[in-house]
Amino acid sequence: SGEIPYTAYFAKKSYIEKNADIIQKFTNAIYRGQLWVEKHTPEEIAKVIKPSFPDTDEDLLITVAERYKKQDAWCKDPILRKEALGLLQEVMKSAGELKKEADYDKIVNTKFAEKAIEKIKQ
Repeated sequence: SGEIPYTAYFAKKSYIEKNADIIQKFTNAIYRGQLWVEKHTPEEIAKVIKPSFPDTDEDLLITVAERYKKQDAWCKDPILRKEALGLLQEVMKSAGELKKEADYDKIVNTKFAEKAIEKIKQ
């Protein structure tokens, strides 16, 4: 289906303007996490996420991490692309959860993601 941003973060424009340093640090952390997942095995990922899923068998977490890696389901950077947002909105419309699409240029700000990538570089 292509990249769909099932997990995205948002904040009011006024908050972003007043707290750009917090937004940047958060985005940097997200990107570092994405890089970590990209470079580690499903077994390592399962071990790290296990505390968030205490009732789930570690073998199941390994299986899920393997599947996500094989399907290339995890984004490799924090940039929300226009095509990805379009796919997400299409899924939401198909489910009857979205009546009107949002304009990408009005709701997405990639400057923090771009700065994180530039700063951290793989």
